[in-house]
Amino acid sequence: MSSAVVLKPPVLSFKDTGLSVTDGITGNGIWDVASEINWEFSLDQGATWTRGTGSSFEVTGDGAKIIWVRSWDDAGNKSEIVRVNCVLDTTAPAALGIAGQTEGVTNSLKLSGIEPGARWEYSLDEQRSWAPGQCSALGILGNSLSRIWLRQMDVAGNASDAQAFDLQSPALVAHEASGNPLQPSVLMPGLQTYLIHGVVVRGDADYVTWDIPKGQKVLSVKLVQYLSEDAIAFYALQRNKVFDAGVDVSRMLVYGHMGPSDLGRNVLANVSKSQLGEGAMTLWFQQTGPSPTQYAIEVVLAPAD
Repeated sequence: MSSAVVLKPPVLSFKDTGLSVTDGITGNGIWDVASEINWEFSLDQGATWTRGTGSSFEVTGDGAKIIWVRSWDDAGNKSEIVRVNCVLDTTAPAALGIAGQTEGVTNSLKLSGIEPGARWEYSLDEQRSWAPGQCSALGILGNSLSRIWLRQMDVAGNASDAQAFDLQSPALVAHEASGNPLQPSVLMPGLQTYLIHGVVVRGDADYVTWDIPKGQKVLSVKLVQYLSEDAIAFYALQRNKVFDAGVDVSRMLVYGHMGPSDLGRNVLANVSKSQLGEGAMTLWFQQTGPSPTQYAIEVVLAPAD
């Protein structure tokens, strides 16, 4: 009596496009199949089977999916069934609601209509690149940005329509950051994502301070825009409500040069967590050369570990 032929089952994979790559929620219905022989798939738990061609098949229709795949040969042998579950979501979320208001010298963009589990993103370069925000508002202090684009990204990775918001609206305040290290401009408290922006040139430094509340930490400080003929500017951060360190680098938390090559780099990445918690922090940003330099720096706060 001949023994049963055991076929190797196919390998099934898909691209999880969501904010998490392990949650099984995707906006892409294409499934890849790696099989040494023929294969087939079922979307109704084996009631019917569809013969596969090539190396992929497409699942359509939003909702939860139960997918079975197996190999087969011309003699009627079949492999074990590979079973997977996923949720297909190809529907883009609605556009964000955006309301601007001013407190002190900080403009605040309040965002509404964010779907559960979704995140909001902003763009400073006319939608060529996007950065994620925290919480449901964006604090902005400065006088160089003219507009910002905002959208939301749902858990499946679908993006809403992007909306442009005019930062030169008469309802908002354009504020040139203080040039006095002992009287820096103050970011309004209560938010978690901030943008500091301005134009600096030799002899015109910017000083901005913010408070890190109890139970929070500063997660990152990043250069997110830099427009200048001069590829080098200077920055420093001090743990204080003013910048009174002068040029004593031993009193600075971090310091150094910033330019196009530093875009997106978190300057606090190697700073001890004990230095990132509750208290004040002040930024010094300066261009020592004669070329005007337009910049934007993102500051993100987050719950302490």
